[in-house]
Amino acid sequence: MDRHFHPPGPAPWSAVLFRPLAGLAVLLLSLWLALWPDLARAAPGEIDVTLQARHWVDPSGSLTIDDVARRPAGDFEAMEGYQNFQLAGAALWLRLELPPRDTARRWYLMLSAGAFTNRATLYTANPSGAWTAQHAGDHVPVSRWDHPDQTPVFLLDPETAGPVWLRLENHPAPLSPRLVVLDERQLQDTRQWTFLMVGGYLGFGLLVLFLGWVHARLYADRAFVAYCCYVACMLGFQAAFTGVGGLFFWPDHAGWNDAAPAVFMLWLTASGIWFVREVCVVSRHSRVIDRFVLAWSVFGLLFPAVYLLLLNQPAFIVLNLYGLLSVLLSFGLCIWTWRRGETYAGWMALGFLPVHLAYPFPALRSAGMLPDSWATQYAVLIGSAIEIPLLLYILHRRAKDFNENRARSRAIESTDPLTGLTIAPVLHLRLRDALRRARRYDHRCGLVLVELSNHAAILDREGREAGDRALVVAASRLSAVVRDVDTVCRTAETRFAVLVEGPEDLRLLGQHIVAKGLERVPLLPSDLTLRFRLVSAALPDEADGSLDAGRLLERLNHALDRLADDPRKVVLHLPQKA
Repeated sequence: MDRHFHPPGPAPWSAVLFRPLAGLAVLLLSLWLALWPDLARAAPGEIDVTLQARHWVDPSGSLTIDDVARRPAGDFEAMEGYQNFQLAGAALWLRLELPPRDTARRWYLMLSAGAFTNRATLYTANPSGAWTAQHAGDHVPVSRWDHPDQTPVFLLDPETAGPVWLRLENHPAPLSPRLVVLDERQLQDTRQWTFLMVGGYLGFGLLVLFLGWVHARLYADRAFVAYCCYVACMLGFQAAFTGVGGLFFWPDHAGWNDAAPAVFMLWLTASGIWFVREVCVVSRHSRVIDRFVLAWSVFGLLFPAVYLLLLNQPAFIVLNLYGLLSVLLSFGLCIWTWRRGETYAGWMALGFLPVHLAYPFPALRSAGMLPDSWATQYAVLIGSAIEIPLLLYILHRRAKDFNENRARSRAIESTDPLTGLTIAPVLHLRLRDALRRARRYDHRCGLVLVELSNHAAILDREGREAGDRALVVAASRLSAVVRDVDTVCRTAETRFAVLVEGPEDLRLLGQHIVAKGLERVPLLPSDLTLRFRLVSAALPDEADGSLDAGRLLERLNHALDRLADDPRKVVLHLPQKA
């Protein structure tokens, strides 16, 4: 096989799909640019108190609340914008003077979009001066949080005296805290919208995953298996990254809740590279690059064990570099193979675009350049909700085209390459079976032999291309005048046989065939029509019970040859032998 062979591209739908994808890309990019300067703004009704806090870092990470509360006020620095902190074993203390609030309502302090903070502890002093602690974070099972939620949430006691103290730990990722004060109704609204969005996403993702698996079984294509793995890892990553997984799926397993975002991110990236490798058929173009891509995917599959064993800053840098370089690698592979003739590789590049455009939000958050926010937590979720069905549709079209090509290749053995009709051996088999059924059950059938009598004139006047087109149109019109159970076959250069199963008026059928040929042929001069000449015979011939398929066709061919001597006569119905 030619190493650059590729099936014809999806020309009819490419133009239709390109504009929506291009519009989607512009929309997401505009959204990215619009949110950049104001990513951390609180939602309506929420009170963002992050910039009102003062911070101090405990290098040892071992001081208690009493030790920190006794420190001079000058040790605590004001928050100059939304900052990131690289703690590396240290603890971040935030001293917060709460704003005035309605004591008739219950108020909460939420660490917004902080689902992957290792430890978060809020200390408040009661009227007697004793400290009350509320615990949350990935290192604590969600079921043991004082207020289980998908992100750390703490109840603010209306009788709290003085400031509140928040102690935060996170390693190896930098910490970018964002603190929001909201009442019980606002917290409930936030929960409902989050669960509705993430729950709908997971349900939709499972449906798409099922459809992908059905396609994998239907087409026996490894690209669909890779797609299913990619979607499954994406669903796992979003469940872990948004905190929904820790709240509903593994509330008693703090270790897995802490490791899941990194593990699913690496598996997601590795399966995505494998998926690109299968769809783009990299092995067809370069064995060296194919082995490199395979090794890159295997690295992402195995590196979680190393990352969880080390859990240090270098391992975290490798994790982020692997994600960033994988985005560039997948896009580069799609464009490279597309330029080398893989039509669907170009569509894959567009299909990945929503996630690629959303990737900077969590990536910049991991690098400490953006604070925790709604955008950093849900941008990839929204992008993948657009990407996943697009990729499935592209895969479906690809598999359908490939399957049609394979079907056409298999059909060459039993069909005429020019007209698509069955070939003579198939007609012989069907005619023999029809004769047997007719004799056994006393049914009637018929055979019509048709010749395109002016084919030579068309060749002389318009050339070979017009002559071939005339044959194709002739086959189409013969197929149009018969029923689905009948068989139309090309038996010679300009001759066709029609096997009519069951009762049929052969004389009327002959008239219809001749009339159909006289209709105007597209792309041919208006004065050129298809002139059919035909011979028909009713079967079985009771006077000749030994007549077989070969002898019957020979008899009709001789009759058609004799009919050519009389140009005024175009239809001949052979009588049964007496």
